[in-house]
Amino acid sequence: MVVSRDKTPTAQETFLQMAQAAGLRGRLLITIGLLILIRFGIFIPIPGIDREAFAAAISNSPILGFLDIFTGGGIAALGIFALGILPFINASIIMQLLTAAIPALEDLQKNEGEAGRRKISQITRYVALGWCIVQSSGITIGLLRQYALNDQFWFVPETVLALTAGSMFVMWVSEIITERGIGNGASLLIFVNIVASLPRTLGNTIDYAQTGGQQAVAQVVILLLVFLIMIVGIVFVQEGTRRIPIISARRQVGRRLYRERTSYLPLRLNQGGVMPIIFASAVLILPQSLAGFFGNQGPVSQVLVQIANTLRPGTWTYIGVYSLLILFFSYFYASLIMNPEDVSKNLKKMGASIPGVRPGDKTKQYLEGVLNRLTFLGAIFLSIVATVPTLVEGATGVTTFRGLGATSLLILVGVAIDTAKQIQTYVISQRYEGMIKQ
Repeated sequence: MVVSRDKTPTAQETFLQMAQAAGLRGRLLITIGLLILIRFGIFIPIPGIDREAFAAAISNSPILGFLDIFTGGGIAALGIFALGILPFINASIIMQLLTAAIPALEDLQKNEGEAGRRKISQITRYVALGWCIVQSSGITIGLLRQYALNDQFWFVPETVLALTAGSMFVMWVSEIITERGIGNGASLLIFVNIVASLPRTLGNTIDYAQTGGQQAVAQVVILLLVFLIMIVGIVFVQEGTRRIPIISARRQVGRRLYRERTSYLPLRLNQGGVMPIIFASAVLILPQSLAGFFGNQGPVSQVLVQIANTLRPGTWTYIGVYSLLILFFSYFYASLIMNPEDVSKNLKKMGASIPGVRPGDKTKQYLEGVLNRLTFLGAIFLSIVATVPTLVEGATGVTTFRGLGATSLLILVGVAIDTAKQIQTYVISQRYEGMIKQ
């Protein structure tokens, strides 16, 4: 096998390791097999529903169409995996907000180590179960019951049970992928669901270009160029880092004197990756889900429906709220990923410092300032990526990509980069294991 001496594995080495290394090959097969299983489960139908009438309602609702993208067609197909991974994502949002607000949960996460994180994960599963019951009840009572073929008493509990069990199974599969496969299970499930909708979207775009004449072709070309520019920008921002130099003090161990060593602390421009986009999208879907739970009648449902209509994709209100949510979750995720106070304490314990910055509070303030500026720039970029293509769609009149949009594009590129990096990490570990055996 050809082994690269460079830090980053070559494409040849990566593919050889994927084919030959038993550990990496096994992880890839587990991941691919479970993703295929979830795709099949989406098309296992829930019985007793008029699918033709429901599909017509889906096509006329931009919000349900947007939600259908993240479930990979599960809403339109009315499968047992219709809710997909969305309840677990909503539960993760709730738990992370509670962790920042409740000292006991924060202590579990920071000071209890692996046991504390496992306990928080278990609480997140219970929250996901409760939220799944709420969401499936809302969809069944407010949306599906009017398309029931037989108005039976057991239709609501049976459908709620089917949707809840399907979503819990998807959550379990995502955790299996994270532990025994490659990449983050929840992100990969959303990635596969978005990819599954691409053939239909591209087919509709080609039909639009063929039937609309030269003007339609020009509009499609402009939109595709915007998406291409966005992809290039996403890659640069996802890979962008600010390297803060770190100098380690001289150390004497026995009679040996170790000189000062210079390294760097990498701070990513986009600390949260794709998660701010995913969480912001999930929050925008909440009013529609809650409206279904309260039914079509009543003042609460009417208020929620009005909010959902106000936050329709493509409106200026939607763009403004979406940008603010992205900004909020970018700072929120940056605070969870990196704590400047902990970093400054660790540097001081190791006898390391930043050139020109005194250890302790000054280092903490310096890191906070750098992190805040990077997070702000990253959030502004995420907002531009999420909103500009929507504005271009409105200007060109090409609506075949609606529902896919830049949000899905960012998720696709971000998840692909993160998964590729994890594969490269396994390849590097296999490389060093081979050197040790030699």
